[in-house]
Amino acid sequence: MRLIRAARTAQHLAVRAITLHGLAHPVTLALLAAASTVAARAWDRGHPVHAIHHPARKGRRAR
Repeated sequence: MRLIRAARTAQHLAVRAITLHGLAHPVTLALLAAASTVAARAWDRGHPVHAIHHPARKGRRAR
């Protein structure tokens, strides 16, 4: 479960960095690399992909 939490946190931070700095910024690239590394570790340990992503919440619309 630690890996899932770490993957979710890394994804969240990467999205925030994209919003603040843009896709080509070095901080954004480092956070995207960290997110993909942690997600790959979780996958290798047998966690399904859907476990990394938060479930859709009812009543919430896509932006």
